[in-house]
Amino acid sequence: MLAGCKKQNAYVPPPPAKVGVAQPVQQVVTPYLEVTGNAQAYNQVDLVARVQGFLQEIDYQDGAPVKRGDTLFVIEPSPYQAKLQQAQASLSGAEANVVQAQAEFTRQSTLGRSDFSSRSTVDQARAALESGQANVDNLKAGVTLAATDLGYTHVTAPFDGIASAHQVSVGALVGVSSPTKLATLVQLEPIYVSFNVSEQDVLRVRAAMRLHGYTVTEVTRIPVEVGLMTESGYPHAGKLDYISPQIDPATGTMSVRGLLENTDRMVLPGMFLRIRVPMAVEQVKALLVPDTALGSDQGGSYLRLVDKDNVVQQRSVRTGVLVGPLRVIESGITADDRVVVSGTQRAIPGQKVDPQDTPIRADAAPPAGKP
Repeated sequence: MLAGCKKQNAYVPPPPAKVGVAQPVQQVVTPYLEVTGNAQAYNQVDLVARVQGFLQEIDYQDGAPVKRGDTLFVIEPSPYQAKLQQAQASLSGAEANVVQAQAEFTRQSTLGRSDFSSRSTVDQARAALESGQANVDNLKAGVTLAATDLGYTHVTAPFDGIASAHQVSVGALVGVSSPTKLATLVQLEPIYVSFNVSEQDVLRVRAAMRLHGYTVTEVTRIPVEVGLMTESGYPHAGKLDYISPQIDPATGTMSVRGLLENTDRMVLPGMFLRIRVPMAVEQVKALLVPDTALGSDQGGSYLRLVDKDNVVQQRSVRTGVLVGPLRVIESGITADDRVVVSGTQRAIPGQKVDPQDTPIRADAAPPAGKP
């Protein structure tokens, strides 16, 4: 009888999960286009042996900076020096023959006017003179070619840069059947940053340029900021240098290039870079939420919101630039929405939660436009 008086066990649902919610921060920011790209050398050239011979000297240290005009390699010059002297000697002999032919032509012309020489003899003297002059011109070209080949025996730097390790050793025979690669010269100051922009972003950038009075020929007025993979923010500043005149129909993108001074040589050719370009000159007021509050799926980025009935909703958003720990939300939410900023793993769409106010600190982000 006592057992029959006990209360029956009843299921008690668990309390709603507690999640941190906050309204988006309203802050003035500079809208940016953020892309990834690569660094490319401003100048890069393979140094090759253009004449045949044995490598006689290597006049630089591998990986050392060199100046324009510095001699880096010497291919035995003595055979080419001898060929030049030979060509010069042949030219001197031909010039002497021209002097003699000129004198003979003058004499025969004088005699011809007095009828002491036949027209045939005068014509022969003129032909000899013209043939001698042609031979002189031919031999002058030979001297030029010989001097050029002699110059090729000294391989010099065409610009300031860093010379790579030498590819051949002293004593090696080079330039036998084709130009032999000796080393590579790379210029690091300045340096290009190249990236591709989608057609949609191209339209946005061009609209911003028209809005602020920029023309396509004034791209060098547009700044570009660059950050390495290990750096925070965008500490390297430069200017846009080139915009392709057409969109690649295969990829739907346009090629764009910026130019950095790179005086510290931190950026090297081939490096993977984070790049951003301002979309407007003036700053605009935007909504920001912690970047950690964002989720993503096949449909893109989303935020989880809590409605007036404390029920979780999932809403797709379009994101903008990262400003410190906060992310600009370009569309998808309003300033009055309550965004789940902590405990997002407990915020299941369609379920009721216990929202806890967790204000977002507006000063958590650095000043707009700063890394």
